[in-house]
Amino acid sequence: MVESIAAISLLGHRPVCGGNLIRDASGKRKTWIHCRLPATEFLGGRFFISLSLPKSKKNGFVPSSIKALAMELTKEAYAYREERVPEKESNGFDHGFERRPALWPPANRADKPSLHNPLLRQERMGCGWLGAIFEWEGVLVEDNPDLEQQAWLALSEEEGKSPPPAFVLKRIEGMKNEQAISEVLCWSRDPAELRRMANRKEEIYQALQGGIYRLRAGSREFVSVLMHYKIPMALVSTRPRKTLESAVGTIGIEENFGVIVAAEDVHRGKPDPEMFVYAAQLLNFIPERCIVFGNSNQTVEAAHDGRMKCVAVASKHPVYELAAADLVVRRLDELSVVDLKNLADIESAEFGPVEPELELEEDSDLDVSSVDDNFW
Repeated sequence: MVESIAAISLLGHRPVCGGNLIRDASGKRKTWIHCRLPATEFLGGRFFISLSLPKSKKNGFVPSSIKALAMELTKEAYAYREERVPEKESNGFDHGFERRPALWPPANRADKPSLHNPLLRQERMGCGWLGAIFEWEGVLVEDNPDLEQQAWLALSEEEGKSPPPAFVLKRIEGMKNEQAISEVLCWSRDPAELRRMANRKEEIYQALQGGIYRLRAGSREFVSVLMHYKIPMALVSTRPRKTLESAVGTIGIEENFGVIVAAEDVHRGKPDPEMFVYAAQLLNFIPERCIVFGNSNQTVEAAHDGRMKCVAVASKHPVYELAAADLVVRRLDELSVVDLKNLADIESAEFGPVEPELELEEDSDLDVSSVDDNFW
């Protein structure tokens, strides 16, 4: 197979004929006496292709840029025999593709050649193979940002700290409590103190919130549509798992989410993409085929850093402030499965490495005077 790839790559270049004026890769024109692509020879498992060299007026041979390109293609085709195939990442997550150097990146990043069932492989390559990752507050249920700020102000008063200003409270939105206390508020570095203050802040918030949750308009209908089309869904939040599971059970949508990522499962909150990447691993989806639903620019930043698409719900921010998202809606039921498939089908350059262009050195000793003036 590799031999055919290398041969096709060579035969894919523009053919050259005897006596015709052509241009090489450096843009210079020159005349070729003749050109032929003889049959390939296999000697000891090596791949050889011999090309005729152009003749100069002095009956000497000059270096050929196409000859150099043929050698590069041959070496690239056999690179996987000389380089060790990378092992699976330390976290044990299968990204869904083989990391063989000669075949990377594949035409479709969702492809998994190791699957022996062609139907399953074809299903993965379709744009319908996608996963949905939902934030909890402001996306599925109504959110009151004032309660979060009041909880932080009450905690600062209890601890005898200066109350954080408004721009600091806006900065710590979406962060874990321990992360906000240690990195932004700088109230303590002691792990025990961080846990104590984080738990106390959560207790204050739950007391202010009252344990009353109300689904946003259109959320239940949209989740039901995704369930009908068997699209896997995950729920992420920086709330404690006990609080989150209790709230999901109260509303009655716990059977819709196969994965729940809570504060105990990650080290950092937004804008770090750790929550979303971990949810994608539990769903067994590559990040490029995961769509994150959030309501803030921190979510958009975290999703894009994790190489995921993002749908922003304008619940607490106006639409124009969320322009960085891939799609902005006011309610989830404005979306359809076709919209999600169109998002998943987009292969942006920022979501994967771009193949570098092959640069050939210019042959400085080429005789430009060898151009056939009678050609025109």
